[in-house]
Order: sequence, then structure tokens, then C-alpha cells
Amino acid sequence: QVQLVESGGGLVQAGGSLRLSCAASGRTYGSYAMGWFRQAPGKEREFVAVISRSGGSTLYADSVKGRFTISRDNAKNTAYLQMNSLQPEDTAVYYCAADLAFGVKTTGYAFWGQGTQVTVSS
Repeated sequence: QVQLVESGGGLVQAGGSLRLSCAASGRTYGSYAMGWFRQAPGKEREFVAVISRSGGSTLYADSVKGRFTISRDNAKNTAYLQMNSLQPEDTAVYYCAADLAFGVKTTGYAFWGQGTQVTVSS
């Protein structure tokens, strides 16, 4: 079992940056792959990025590749999503998730945070 709490969301102008954090509780944090997903109003939740348990492997959605960077610090039980060159279409609630498997589907993740709002103004 792991509990996840996101932070770092907010309002930013187009072209700006934000860094989201996902703090995890539980001694088995290092056993989980960590994913970031987002959900815009009226749309389904979509994959953004995932990082393996060791941090050695990452995968990104095409829409964020080159602009977002996922990372993790297992000593701090925290995952991060650095978001640069933000655009209005990045506006969404961002969720972190954890699972034993390294995947891109929302259905593959057992544990979810409550989400943090990111709003990008034009």
C-alpha cells in the first residue's frame, strides 16, 4: 500500500514552467514505477510520463516529449514532473500514480493521488 500526495500546481502563463511533486508514504516506494497522468475538463484521463523503479527508464506521451521531464528521488520517496514551455492545452488536473508494472494505461495503476490543478493562460 502506498499513499500519494501531489503538489506544485498553479497558474502560469504560456511558455512558463512548473514542477510538480508527488510525495509517497510507505517503505515500499522504491518497488513501484511512478506515472503522471492528466485530465482536462470533458476529456478522459491520459498518460503523460512514467519512470521505472530505479529511475533508469522513462517514457513520455508524444504531446509532452521534449518539454516535460519525469524524475524520482527514492531516498525522499518523491517523484517529480518538470514542465517547461507550457501551453494552454496542458491545462488539466495532474495525477501521479504508482504500480508495480511500468505502463501507460490508467487501468494499470493501483494507487493514485488526489491531483493538482495546472492552468496555463494564453
